[in-house]
Amino acid sequence: MKIPKGLSSLKQAYLLTEEASKVGFDWEDIDGILKKFEEEIIEFKMALDTKKKVKISEELGDLFFILVNIARFLHIDPERALGRTIRKFILRFNYIEKSLKKSGKTPSQSNLWEMDKLWEEAKRKSKLGIQRH
Repeated sequence: MKIPKGLSSLKQAYLLTEEASKVGFDWEDIDGILKKFEEEIIEFKMALDTKKKVKISEELGDLFFILVNIARFLHIDPERALGRTIRKFILRFNYIEKSLKKSGKTPSQSNLWEMDKLWEEAKRKSKLGIQRH
């Protein structure tokens, strides 16, 4: 299997699973992939219990790989999907920072409960189309 060098890991994983699919190494439906994803979650949790960073890293890589395979199966570009999520995160976290600044605080002067409440507020506002703060 030849995959061009210099591509992001997400793109490499996508192309690898695409090539494997072309020769019949693929699931018949999304349920099969989701079952595999659940197995990988269990393996990741077991690796966490070992507290061995190498094993945890390996299992985390497996989770990334299966997520990219799910994206490929659903014809979703994982780079774009992750990019949208990053942009959402930035907008919501900026909302947290601006809201805290209005009350004379910084995130380090806040707590998780307060920031999570603001996160949910930013989420609600973005769904209503009210993005500016």
